Amino acid sequence: MANWSKGRMGEAAALQYLEGKGHQILHTNYRVERKEVDIVSLDGDILVFTEVKTRANFDFGYPESAVDERKQEHVKFVAAAYLLDHPQYEKIRFDTIAILIQGSGVKEIVHWEDAFY
Repeated sequence: MANWSKGRMGEAAALQYLEGKGHQILHTNYRVERKEVDIVSLDGDILVFTEVKTRANFDFGYPESAVDERKQEHVKFVAAAYLLDHPQYEKIRFDTIAILIQGSGVKEIVHWEDAFY
């Protein structure tokens, strides 16, 4: 399975998962300059910026370990720019979703709310 299809499959699973938890999806792959956040959603009155990481195995570590300090800074940069254009949001949260795909399906989804600040 190509990396791009694995990543797209993971993001699609994350969207479905968040919608199932009651999130209203506002944007996917939201970009500011060369930085991106995978999903922007509303969880009640909380604006949520979610980074999704997908793996087929743990050979290179757990998926969530890829949301390192540098990636967190990128997500925060995008969030700050988003809030300048959408000042009505008073509460925000940064989440991470880690997905393990095996074969043609999702084996595991782990969701960390308030994953970083």
